[in-house]
Amino acid sequence: MSFINIISAVGNNRGIAPLFVRDCCIEIPAKLGLTYNQNIKESQQMANNAVRERFIDEYGTSAIWMGGPVVIGTLCNKAIKKCGYNAGVNMSLFKERKAQGIKYNIEKFKEKAPEEVKDLQKALANKNKYQNLQAGKFALTTLIPIALMGFILPKLNFKLTEIIRKKQESRTHTITPSSGKYSGNIPSFKGLVSTMANMSNVNKMAVTDGGLTIGRVWTGRNRYEQMELGFKNSMMMFLNFVFPVYLAKGLDKLSMKLFNTNVNLDPKLMNDNEFLEAIKNNSIKMPKTRKNVIEFLDKNPNSRFSKLCEEYCGVKFLENRVRDPREFVDTRKINELIKEINKFSTEVKKSKDITKYAKRAVKIKSANIAANVGISSFLLAVALPELIFFLREKITGSKAEPGLL
Repeated sequence: MSFINIISAVGNNRGIAPLFVRDCCIEIPAKLGLTYNQNIKESQQMANNAVRERFIDEYGTSAIWMGGPVVIGTLCNKAIKKCGYNAGVNMSLFKERKAQGIKYNIEKFKEKAPEEVKDLQKALANKNKYQNLQAGKFALTTLIPIALMGFILPKLNFKLTEIIRKKQESRTHTITPSSGKYSGNIPSFKGLVSTMANMSNVNKMAVTDGGLTIGRVWTGRNRYEQMELGFKNSMMMFLNFVFPVYLAKGLDKLSMKLFNTNVNLDPKLMNDNEFLEAIKNNSIKMPKTRKNVIEFLDKNPNSRFSKLCEEYCGVKFLENRVRDPREFVDTRKINELIKEINKFSTEVKKSKDITKYAKRAVKIKSANIAANVGISSFLLAVALPELIFFLREKITGSKAEPGLL
């Protein structure tokens, strides 16, 4: 993978790549170091136990958090296929719109894509069953990771610590029984709507993060640990899923003001010579209005714009370049791409050298992405833990992990 492709992936806040870089490559190693330095102030034994727990907790959680929805989703798709359905039929198509919908697509593509239309007809004829299967898939891809991360992993981790501490001859104090457990049942998963089955893996990760917070608070060994875990996980959700998106927009706007350079497009696209040549020659053919986006894609499947929509907007085509009728077309995302291409074209044409402008834009965008990752990682890996350490000492009167007291 080239450098520009890596930058593009890391800069995509709708993807997993930036989460992986921040979480596994920067945040966790930094947290391990900070945890050791904080707990060594109490004792070497306390530091060893705290670092081991943090290592298992952080990397175990990350593995389940990032891989769980994908693996479980794949298994669910196979199960749905065994039931006679194609899991690729998008649930949003059940709501009929002017230019797309399951009935509309069946009629429109019955000659162009007969096999795919059969999948649509099967789902439509058994709508309730298919929706229930997809709802079940969503439930499993979120509930299983939540159970593993929020309930099972911490319990096993705590049990390991308990066994090790019993064997440590140099214990300075006895282990206090776990306290502060909640009474009642685990919240039930009710009111699930079938449209949630269309969530991306990143959105499912956000949902499981919410469940993780509940699970961690639930399994906390005492009320101080529960308070700390609740605060920590809530702030981590904000810094992982909300803050980077707004920071990226802010950095891009600032770049326009400081450097008079539009950097809103993906760096991979701005680095594409064919794309730049098309801008220079005014040869990018795009929909004239927002309303005929789908019509344009169907009439011009091999156009440069259709291929851009395929790469950057999730539009899917079959091997014969007929648009996949089972997939939902997000016209809002496509219209946003049109708007940004027009903005970039207007700005780049003002410059004397289009290639030079584009290269500057790529460099600035790359710097913005690096800054976003750096700032977000600093807040997650350093600022948040330090704040937690400060609050911990103020509230509990100790520098050690509250669950190990």
